[in-house]
Amino acid sequence: MTKDKFKTRLEIAKNKILEKNTDKSSQNTSSFGSAFKLSTELVSAVVVGTIIGFILDNTFGTKPWLILIFFFVGVVAGIMNVIKSAKNLQK
Repeated sequence: MTKDKFKTRLEIAKNKILEKNTDKSSQNTSSFGSAFKLSTELVSAVVVGTIIGFILDNTFGTKPWLILIFFFVGVVAGIMNVIKSAKNLQK
């Protein structure tokens, strides 16, 4: 009977330790990681917008207008993503 009680207590202790470790890892993000995430979101939105503009310019023969338009659309989308992510980081 004492072995069963010991095993039960051991399992409870292990579960508590696992819960604490998962809570800490989800809450602790480094500032470098956060900055890298924000900068990546901004750059990727600009790059994707520019690539879409380049492809559409080649398709329709309207160089450089669609590249410029989609570049600025990418900048706006990137800034909006950064603002949204920064608000989520503050919570």
